[in-house]
Amino acid sequence: MKRHLLPFLLASGITALSSHAMAASGYDLLVGTYTNASSEGIYRYHFDSATGQISAKPLQVTKTENPSWLTISKDQKHLFAVNENGPDSTHDKVGKVSSFKIDAKTHDLTPINQVETKGEDPTFSSLAKGEKHLFVANYSVHPDPNGSLSVFGVGADGTLSPLVQQESHDAASKVVAGRQDSDHVHSVVSSPDGRFVYVQDLGADKVFVYHYDAANKAKPLTAASPASVQLPPGSGPRHLLFSADGKHAYLTTEMSGQVFVFDVKAGNLVQKQAINLAAADADAAHKATAALHFSADGKYFYVTNRGQASEILLFSIDKASGELKEVQRRSVEGVEPREFTIDPSGKFVLIANQKSNQIVVVKRDPATGKLGDTVQKFDIDSPSDVKFLR
Repeated sequence: MKRHLLPFLLASGITALSSHAMAASGYDLLVGTYTNASSEGIYRYHFDSATGQISAKPLQVTKTENPSWLTISKDQKHLFAVNENGPDSTHDKVGKVSSFKIDAKTHDLTPINQVETKGEDPTFSSLAKGEKHLFVANYSVHPDPNGSLSVFGVGADGTLSPLVQQESHDAASKVVAGRQDSDHVHSVVSSPDGRFVYVQDLGADKVFVYHYDAANKAKPLTAASPASVQLPPGSGPRHLLFSADGKHAYLTTEMSGQVFVFDVKAGNLVQKQAINLAAADADAAHKATAALHFSADGKYFYVTNRGQASEILLFSIDKASGELKEVQRRSVEGVEPREFTIDPSGKFVLIANQKSNQIVVVKRDPATGKLGDTVQKFDIDSPSDVKFLR
């Protein structure tokens, strides 16, 4: 009897150890998508940080319309997903944002609630410092209504309140017809100390600046002085990122294909460097700057250029000045690299190529920051955002 049980027990032990080893060598990956074709919502996969492989089958599929941008709370207990719906959406045409509980052990997502953003095509969200409010950027593809910023309260259990505050700037530059006929709020980002909130308006060629007061329940945001930062006409500010110490800020301008570096002084952004990602005389098809991220050690800066360029660029960061120096540019081996992320081990970069329907996994050297060989091309319809759970 014991002789028969021994192989079974050994096999069971090996299986358990293998499962444990798999979990220990990787992380859960959340993928936001556009659902106008075959995608169904938010996908959760296992990512093996030893091999750089995404699991063939999802661990969970959470059905929700156009969850194009994902925001995870600092304690990883809650997930917020914008539902980038608008008049051109296939199904739901009302802009919304959804809240989910993240199970601490399994990482399963459970819906909490969903609220309307009171704007069209919400494309970005971020949590205020202290996480008492969620900021949502309503891009609004069509000129009417204007793009806007929406503010929602966040409960301790992750529940989103109805709309608390909404701001629209009515400041379209109208430089590029069809792209800047109205405001197009593309992102909303807080300063590291949480005192200021910056709103990138592609349609206005401006970054709008607000003071943030979490205690003011009726109106947590008030205009700063100066109330905005002017960018070059027709540049189209998209995403903003701050250095960990808050001394420098980095901005992508989608339409001019540039990265701007700023010194941050008492909340004001003072420009010190402008970098063209494409040749200065390149046509608009080669200028479509998108995502930007730092390496975990703060030494390197990465940015994608979409359109016909379809590249990811690596820059080193001067520790004192914050200025950037180009180190490498590499094809993303796909079309429309809307977002990307560096895995927690620092050894891989995952690039979400929205229009070629793939996530491309590329090796990364943590010491030099340089990108190496492609290790996987993972098929998934219209990936728009990639975020890791730990």
